[in-house]
Order: sequence, then C-alpha cells, then structure tokens
Amino acid sequence: MLETLRTTRYLTPLREGGSLPALVEAEDDGIYVLKFRGAGQGVKALIAEILSGEIARALGLPVPRLAFMQLDPLLGANEPDYEIRTLITTSGGLNLGMDYLPGSISFDPAVNKVDAGLASAIVWLDAFTTNVDRTARNTNMLMWHKKLYLIDHGASLYFHHQWPLALDKYNSPFAAIKDHVLLPLASEIESKSLELKSKISPKVIQDIVGLVPDEWLESEKHFASTTEHREAYVDYLLSRLEASAIFEQEAISARAKIG
Repeated sequence: MLETLRTTRYLTPLREGGSLPALVEAEDDGIYVLKFRGAGQGVKALIAEILSGEIARALGLPVPRLAFMQLDPLLGANEPDYEIRTLITTSGGLNLGMDYLPGSISFDPAVNKVDAGLASAIVWLDAFTTNVDRTARNTNMLMWHKKLYLIDHGASLYFHHQWPLALDKYNSPFAAIKDHVLLPLASEIESKSLELKSKISPKVIQDIVGLVPDEWLESEKHFASTTEHREAYVDYLLSRLEASAIFEQEAISARAKIG
C-alpha cells in the first residue's frame, strides 16, 4: 500500500520538464516532489509513475518512496505565476508525491559510474515499460549519497493513451531503446532477464496495478468499469512480460550497433 498524506504547505515550483512539479511539505513534515493530476497528461502520467516506479521497486531497483498526496487547491492562492496557480487550482484532490532527495544531482554518464548488471536491469525495465525518457539528453536519474535513483516515469507505458490499440501492442520491440543513456553499459541483458522476470509474478503485477486509485481510472471511456480498466493494465503487462524476448533482443541488437 502507498501512504496517503495531506499536503500542508506549498513551497516552490520545480521548473524542469513540461509537467511543472512542485516541492511541498506534507503532514508527516516530509518534503515531497508533487506531481499534479492537472498537468499535461493528467492522471495517466500519475498512473505510469506508480506502475513503472513500483515495478522498478519490485525488481530491486532504487526509486524514491511514492505516496498519494491530498492537495487543497487553496495552498496555491499566493503563487504569483498564473500558470502554476491554475495548475494547483485544477489539481485539487488526490495527486502523487515522491520523496525529495535534498542535495541530489542529475546523473552524468561522463562522471558517474554504473556497473553492467545495474545498467542492464535498468535498460530491461525501461524496455518492458516502454519508457522513452531515459536518454542522454534527459536521464531522469539522480545521484544521492553516491547512490543512483530512478525518477520521473510519467512518460512510460505510453500505450494507455490509445487503449483501443494497446492490447495489440504488447509485443512491441520498443525501438526507442537505442537512445537509452545506459545502453552502452548494458552488457548483461540476456543473463539478467531470467532474474528480473522471476521477481514479477502475476500477483506482483496485480498488486501493483491495484495501487491505482479508482478515481484515476474512471475517466477512460473505452472501459465499462474501473474493474475492466484495471484488468486491462494487468493483461497488457503480463502479455508483455511473456513476450519479453522480443524487446530484450531489440535492446541487445541496438547495443551491438553502437560504435
């Protein structure tokens, strides 16, 4: 289960990326990076954050703790920026927070070292979840206390933006893996795959999908109920896992082409 916390203080916007997340304080006195439901891709980005982030956690990969955040839109009343104030106003209710890692710095592939096993596991994760946003231009990884952390998975699982086609796309080789920042280091994809797949049972997938709040599933017109919507995520992820050899081979072939 993910903890649900009340947001008690709005601190400052984080002007990085298109979704304009913010730093907030919660009732547990912790500081969180808040991802707004009213941002560009709406709750689908938050769903992707939960599913990909918690799959990463199940694989033993380092991700900051996630929590649901109840937001009172009045907390942004004194924000002078109209765009940000509007974003806060339209995001009242349940949002998603990620533990803030104070003093962390962006991962730099020219400076920070990652061993082949960890690099291979991260590439496998991102191929499985079709994450297009872990490139040299935007690594979406942080170094904190000399440890690497994976962040910002809102652009993953992009299949759910076109549900009528989604279940026919589970076997996509995911050609975008060629741009992954860690691909040059990922020399153990084939040997890592069995270990990683052993950690993602149908129950693990069902439990992770079960974390998504019903209210975030209600707006999808393609499904007759939230139960049907939730089951579609489970079916897609399990089908993609069963067809993992396709995206694994794509990653291995893409790496072989690197000069």
